[in-house]
Amino acid sequence: MPDARPEQPSPILFTDLYELTMLQAYVAEGQHDEAVFSLFVRRLPERRNFLLACGLDSVLQFLQTAHFDTPAIDYLASVGKFSDQFLRYLEKFRFEGDVYAMPEGTPFFANEPVMEIVAPLPQGQLVETFLLNQITLQTTLASKAVRVIHAARGRVVVDFGLRRMQGLDAGLKSARAFHIAGLAGTSNVAAGQVYGVPLYGTMAHSYIQSHDDESRAFREFARLYPDTVLLVDTYDTLGGVRHVIDLARELGSAFRVQGIRLDSGDLVELSRQARRLLDDGGLQAVQIFASGGLDEERIDALLTAGAPIDGFGVGSDLAVSSDAPSLDTAYKLVSYRGRGRTKLSAGKGVLPGRKQVYRIDDPHLHGVAIRDVIAQAEEPGEHLHGRPLLVPVMRRGERLPAGQDTLDMSRARAQAEIARLPESLRQLRSAAGDATKSAIYPVDVSSALSRAHQTLVAQMLPAAPL
Repeated sequence: MPDARPEQPSPILFTDLYELTMLQAYVAEGQHDEAVFSLFVRRLPERRNFLLACGLDSVLQFLQTAHFDTPAIDYLASVGKFSDQFLRYLEKFRFEGDVYAMPEGTPFFANEPVMEIVAPLPQGQLVETFLLNQITLQTTLASKAVRVIHAARGRVVVDFGLRRMQGLDAGLKSARAFHIAGLAGTSNVAAGQVYGVPLYGTMAHSYIQSHDDESRAFREFARLYPDTVLLVDTYDTLGGVRHVIDLARELGSAFRVQGIRLDSGDLVELSRQARRLLDDGGLQAVQIFASGGLDEERIDALLTAGAPIDGFGVGSDLAVSSDAPSLDTAYKLVSYRGRGRTKLSAGKGVLPGRKQVYRIDDPHLHGVAIRDVIAQAEEPGEHLHGRPLLVPVMRRGERLPAGQDTLDMSRARAQAEIARLPESLRQLRSAAGDATKSAIYPVDVSSALSRAHQTLVAQMLPAAPL
């Protein structure tokens, strides 16, 4: 008998079971008052000097359409944990809250709220898992991509990571995150269709192998795709370069091949020899692209060694952020019924109430950011002399103009805002490891927010015995 389960789950069920058990308890107890939840990263990974906010678009799409369809209700009924009354509540569930967030492409630091949700308690609670999943994934990958782009020193970088990505959703969302961070494009055709990310790619080794000789493979491919990049390392790399030169002589003015790609071997020495052969053959305009096990450290080493490489295709290490594949992301209740809430767990403190993050720029250093301040939302920014980073992007469940940025807008913001960070933070090395400690970027808590937190903690702690 065929399995009657759906091939695709209802999006609203991308949640942890305890979100639904808590939700039923809230509903049973009549806890529907306004709550504030804050999403932040407790600490930066060791090799990250900052993170790049990404994933907001996915979050807003989800919140605007979140609902329990009939298959979702039927499945929850079969679990045996939920009452008929609660299931009827879920049938009418819609997100009707407000969202304040850092726009995509905004650099941020540990403990700064990258997003705050203001909604009835059950609504704000239920969306926790999806928000953490999307913000964590896309921010992790965008932040990795920033390092790769910095290492490339202005050269083209293309995402080749889809086949090594952990799942199709990650593969799709990653291409978008990489492009916001600054990558030129992707090999992922689905990302081109869905997001408009520019597509890159030509051939694999199997195409060369399918022909009796390499020269014929190059000739046939260039006939169909004149402006192509030819992969030259299937057999003998320098022999492949010579075949490209022979093809140029054969085609004359019809030769339009844009580049060659090196995918293995000693890329420093091979790129030097390939460049020499191409130049001697009159092909100074033909560029050299490199791929094959690259990350920011290897790209930096190649260029430091003087490798004449014009662009890079980066796959596995970028696709899974191999050196820092996870973030200590948290989504915590910080206010309910107008009263601040916090935690006293060791190492997991929570700043209460709705907040704002102000970025302080130095007017004498061409607007370079010098520190951030986490403040209460109602504190006037004027006395802090900073730019507010959290903006309203959703009101009563509907997107606001600030929550409708195009991909190009987010990409431009990332480029501009990263350029305003201190140079020490944009380096590959850890700023925290600087011997003088002068490179560490301060994130302060305003005096008003600090007092509110201390007062709340004092109220929650038991009185000391006499």
